[in-house]
Amino acid sequence: MPSVRSVALGFWIGAGSRNEGNEQAGISHFLEHLLFKGTERFSSNEIDQTFDEMGAEINAGTGKETTSVYSRFLDQHLERALDVMADMVLRPAYPEIDSERQVVIEEIAMYEDEPSDKVHDILAGAVFGDHPLGRPIIGKADIIAAVPIPEISAYHRGLYTPGNVVVAAAGNIEHERLVELIDDACRSWSASAPVGAMSSVTAPNGVTPRVRFHRKETEQYHLCLGAPGIARGDERRFALRVLDTILGGSTSSRLFQEVREKRGLAYSVYSYSSQYVDSGQVALYVGTRPENVGQAIEVIAEQLHEIWRNGVTAEELKRAQENVKGRTVLSMESTLARMNRLGGSILVGTPLLTLDEMLGAIDAVTLEDIGELARELFAPERLSAAAVGGDEDAFRAALEPVNPALSAA
Repeated sequence: MPSVRSVALGFWIGAGSRNEGNEQAGISHFLEHLLFKGTERFSSNEIDQTFDEMGAEINAGTGKETTSVYSRFLDQHLERALDVMADMVLRPAYPEIDSERQVVIEEIAMYEDEPSDKVHDILAGAVFGDHPLGRPIIGKADIIAAVPIPEISAYHRGLYTPGNVVVAAAGNIEHERLVELIDDACRSWSASAPVGAMSSVTAPNGVTPRVRFHRKETEQYHLCLGAPGIARGDERRFALRVLDTILGGSTSSRLFQEVREKRGLAYSVYSYSSQYVDSGQVALYVGTRPENVGQAIEVIAEQLHEIWRNGVTAEELKRAQENVKGRTVLSMESTLARMNRLGGSILVGTPLLTLDEMLGAIDAVTLEDIGELARELFAPERLSAAAVGGDEDAFRAALEPVNPALSAA
């Protein structure tokens, strides 16, 4: 991207909560934190000072299947930034581990106080059951408090290996120069094969709808409905993006208009989807006051049943296609978005399509594609439910319009 003066650089590792056993819950996320605490060459303070001096930020994220460490900086700082980032990712020294344990435990406590966040993990547990995909990425406080350094180090050695890492960059950069710098930075890195780049436990194919409830006195009930979706490489992923936009992924979507705009039953209502290597999830969320729970779910059920029975209109399809195309093109103007797309796609083996190929795939979505996908993914008998609120019985009773069997599950 020669028109910019910056570079977005990221290290993408095939390590996430899916790789963990129950006794390791949260180790991927904890390790991500520890990468910032220092190496033999750079202390934690020196890492912070280095990126501050460049006017840059360095950050990281842990997902179900990946961890990424990334930064955006002026192009003149590429060599320095890559040197520090490579040392962080490849050679952490694990100093100050006990203080960082407390930081992560505080983060878990903060997450527990955010029911609008927690309910999504409760739903994942309902959809995937005991499979690792149903476990919160953030982990458990008791495990973080006790996991020893040798176990963390062994986890790092097993997954942070050359065959399980992608380095991606976008911006004012030459590919050959990046390759040279990576060669230098990784010269002493052992070229061992990755150990368990993905959990050997295959995601469940069968659907057993469940209801999960977390009792907490809150001003609102936080409610989710969801079901297994499609895998990351499924050719129907473009149709799902369009369907999600129509259902609850835009301000003109059915859920936003019917629940919020017409009836004022919620401030926040939306749908979303997640894709994994061999599975996925579709879901929707609404936050509403206790007295509105029944009506909000009834309206949502009406919209789900309508889209399941009758599909969508040609006007909705066209508007959603243009919305998805617009967001896709605009995101490509961001160096960070381009870097994320490169790193994530190559790491998990998703075809890296050109912009024109993506736009063509979105334009190719038909009303029949949307109807078939809606009937498959949002059939009432597939849906699980999750909530955070004060009264489980009231929540279960409200599920009757979605699926009578679900309210008794």
